[in-house]
Amino acid sequence: MTLKDYQEQRGRLVTQAREALDEIKGNTDQSRAAELEERHDKIMTDFDKVEADIAREERQAAMEARAEEARAANRPHPADGESRGVDEGVTAEYRVAFAKAICGPVEDLTQEERAVLAQGRAEFRAQTAGTTTAGGFTVPTELSNQIIKSMLAWGPMYDPGVTTEMVTASGNPIKIPTVDDTAVAAEKHTEATALTDDGGKDVTFGQKSLDAYAYDTEFVRWSWELDTDSIFNMESLLGQLLGERLGRIANRELTVGDGSGDPNGIVTASTLGVTTATATAIIADELIDLVHSVDPAYRTGPKVGFMFNDTTLKMIRKLKDGDGNYLWQMGNVQQGVPGSLLGYNYHVNQAIASVPAVAAATKVALFGDLSKYYVRKVGQPVIGVMRERFWPDMGIAGLIRFDGELGDTAAVKHLITKAT
Repeated sequence: MTLKDYQEQRGRLVTQAREALDEIKGNTDQSRAAELEERHDKIMTDFDKVEADIAREERQAAMEARAEEARAANRPHPADGESRGVDEGVTAEYRVAFAKAICGPVEDLTQEERAVLAQGRAEFRAQTAGTTTAGGFTVPTELSNQIIKSMLAWGPMYDPGVTTEMVTASGNPIKIPTVDDTAVAAEKHTEATALTDDGGKDVTFGQKSLDAYAYDTEFVRWSWELDTDSIFNMESLLGQLLGERLGRIANRELTVGDGSGDPNGIVTASTLGVTTATATAIIADELIDLVHSVDPAYRTGPKVGFMFNDTTLKMIRKLKDGDGNYLWQMGNVQQGVPGSLLGYNYHVNQAIASVPAVAAATKVALFGDLSKYYVRKVGQPVIGVMRERFWPDMGIAGLIRFDGELGDTAAVKHLITKAT
C-alpha cells in the first residue's frame, strides 16, 4: 500500500470508530453493547497499526530522499560534462570535497572541488573547546535542527510545548525563587483596631537550582570506504540515530531522575495525589480523584494534563463512567485535534512505569500544570565528527547538557499503586 492508501484507511477507521462509539452510547442491550465494545476495540487496534505503518512509510520516504541526494552528490563528475550525461551547472558538494581533502591526497582534488572548499571557508562549524590540533567537530550546523527533531520524538519532557523551556548559553547554576502562599488568607478587620504585626502572615520564600548535567553517546566509528561507498550520507544517518539516543536519555532523566547528580525528574518531584485500591489496575474514579487532588488554581492553564505510559493508556481507554461512557475521547487526526481524558490533554511518556506490569507502590500517572516543570537547556545538542583521530576512518559522538526541576510541587500530583 502507498502512503496515500494508509492515510485514507486511517480516515475510514476514525469514522468507523466514532460510529461504533455513538452506537454504544445509544444502546441499552448489554449483549449488544459488549459486541459493539469489542468491535470498537478492534477498530482502535487497527487504527494504531495504521498509524505505525504511516510513520514507517514517512520515515522510509525521508530516508530515500536523503539517499538520492547523497547519490547525486557522490556521483563522479569528470571534467567533460557531455561525457558524463549531467549538466555543466552541477557543482561539487562541500561535504564531499571536504571529506576528500581530509581522507585523501590534496592533489586529487579537482579545480571545481578546490573552488567549493574556498567558498566554504566562511561556513560556521561547531569546534571543540580545546586545541585545534586535537581534531575539530566538523558536522555542519544544518544538522542541529535534525538532531533536535529526533530528540523531540522520544518523549514529551524535552518538548517546550509541554514543559517550560529555559535556554542558556552557559552552564552556570540558575537559582529559581519559589513561594507557596495558597494556604494563607486575609482576616476580618475590626474598626479602630490596630493591624496585627506579629509576623504570623509573613511570606515564606524558597529557592531551587537548575544546574547543567552533561551526557554523551560515546563514539560510533565508521570506515572511510563506507563513507565514500554508501548510498546514505553517513553523517546525517548516524547523526539522526545519535539524536534519538540523546532524546531517550533526556526524556528519562527529566522524568525519573533522582535529583542527585541528575535532574530532579517530574515523577520524582511530584507529590502524592491518589493511591489505587489495587496494585495492578486503575479505576475510573481514581482518575477523577487524581484531577481533584490538584488545587483548581492549577487546573486552568494551557499545559494542564495527564502523563502516563502507553500501556497505562491502553488500560485507561477501556474505562467507563457510571453511564457506560468511555472516559477517553477520540480526537480528530485529520483536523489535528488530539484525544482527551476527562476533558484534559494527555502525553504518552514511556519513561513512566506502566500498569499493570509494575511492582506495588509505583508512580504510574501524573496530572497537573506541567508548565511548572522547568527544563534548562545549555545551548543545543552537539554532534561531533572526529576525522584526524581515527584517520582514515571517522567517528561521531553526541553531547548534551540540561537539567530539570519542578518549581511548584503542589502543581503536579501523581497516582501511585497500592503497596502490598
